[in-house]
Amino acid sequence: MNEAVLLAWEQEIRADPTRIRVRFPAAAREVGRSTAETPLGEVRVEDRVRGRLLLALAEGLADDPDRLSAEVHDLYRFGDADERRAVLLTLHRLPIEGLGSDLLHDALRTNDLRLVAAALGPYGEAVLDAAAWRQGVLKCLFTGVPVALVSGLVDRTDDELLRMVTSYAEERVAAGRPVPEDARRILATRPSQEP
Repeated sequence: MNEAVLLAWEQEIRADPTRIRVRFPAAAREVGRSTAETPLGEVRVEDRVRGRLLLALAEGLADDPDRLSAEVHDLYRFGDADERRAVLLTLHRLPIEGLGSDLLHDALRTNDLRLVAAALGPYGEAVLDAAAWRQGVLKCLFTGVPVALVSGLVDRTDDELLRMVTSYAEERVAAGRPVPEDARRILATRPSQEP
């Protein structure tokens, strides 16, 4: 990672927040990217770089939360999957309550496993309502996103999620298909629920 370039970009964005529109997409190419394939859920160099740029944006727009929200939404809306992922991974560090719950819902509607995993991180744990969070956990089971990546899984698991996972597991058994280990892990929080 080119720390000198990143520091200059952070300063530039604090002084002129609109510069993030140019710097954010170029971050991996010009500042640094992971050189090897990283496992799902692992934070990459480019995620950290983009996260720092978003924090510089928040500093530059500290007195204008509406504009900060608009800029973050635009970065997500017009970004590629890697840029969207970086936004999702950084939302919990930005100083606006409820800033991106709509972005989480959008990510959970995709079939991009990286976005689904990022949406169920710390920010998703904090702001998703119970129904949306449960649906996100089920999506992990359906798509193979490891539930170990779901922030707050133990604390937020409730009877309704256990009921839903039990139904899912029973359907798999009835179809002659194996029950994923992650479903068994969730159901193990209440052993009597396991099929």
